[in-house]
Amino acid sequence: MDFGVGIASGVDGGKVAQRAEALGFTHAWFYDTQMLCADVFVSMALAAVRTSRIRLGTGVLVPPNRIAPAAANGFATLLKLAPGRIDFGVGTGFTARNTMGLPAMRLDDLREYVRVVEGLLAGETVQWQADGAPRTIRFLDPGGGLLAVGRRIPLHVSAFGPRARALTAEVADGWLGTSFMPDHARVFLDHLETGARRAGRALADLDLQAGGAVAFGDDVERLIAARKPGLAFTLGAMGSRQHNFYNDAFRRAGYEDAAREVQRLWLDGKRDEAAARVPDELALKANLLGTEAMVRERLAVYRRAGVTTLRVEPAGSTLAARLDTLGRLMALIERP
Repeated sequence: MDFGVGIASGVDGGKVAQRAEALGFTHAWFYDTQMLCADVFVSMALAAVRTSRIRLGTGVLVPPNRIAPAAANGFATLLKLAPGRIDFGVGTGFTARNTMGLPAMRLDDLREYVRVVEGLLAGETVQWQADGAPRTIRFLDPGGGLLAVGRRIPLHVSAFGPRARALTAEVADGWLGTSFMPDHARVFLDHLETGARRAGRALADLDLQAGGAVAFGDDVERLIAARKPGLAFTLGAMGSRQHNFYNDAFRRAGYEDAAREVQRLWLDGKRDEAAARVPDELALKANLLGTEAMVRERLAVYRRAGVTTLRVEPAGSTLAARLDTLGRLMALIERP
């Protein structure tokens, strides 16, 4: 199992990636939520010049907020700084768009967006629909030395709904799972496997990247309490009352009553009550929390579930604390 880290895009992102690389992490994923974080491509560029081995990816790019040619330009720039180390992580942009009061991208449009970005990066001339009219575009000076064109970068899709996971299995190199519970892996992986079979592939062909927050401590109740507001948001806000794929997955995993009640409380504006209703067990299963022995056991559960790259978000109120958490996790992994 490889190991990745989720990084809030910002001026310290390069330092986190640099430390993660030194510890042996293989992937660094940078968030692209414009109303919360700094620009993802700027943050990744800072990381690119500080590192030499770790892979750097958008985790994940929000396509409706950045037209496809602009995204292709960003990746071509990063490939110039870090050849062979850039990953194209993308999703429909639900969370980031929600912060702006805007809808996510439709799956058919996401497929088209990926086609245009990948075509431009390959150095092709592509047809692109913009402002209601078809257009023919390509990089104008691919040999000019400013951009790295003519290279393919791995595609990872963040997908949760059944159709989105089927699309991932068809076109992507990997899946970026969120709110994943390895104890109930089939609830999350069955649609991926079905989509892979339809595309003539196997689930083993995909890099399954999933994980959660990692936090060490003896006061497990405090660690659990810190995760509940985020889970309440996932269960209550990630969709409508009728359609919330995250809520559906947790219900299928055996938390039907709690998932429905958290959603009801959240949508009724009772956010604190919604967080309090999240079961402790759910917070433990969706993350790596507690003593070293508890975190070690969670690592084993992720391995048994078939996760190929464990992607973690280190807890800590300061940069030093987050880096310390990463170091402690890797020391635990390397310890016999």
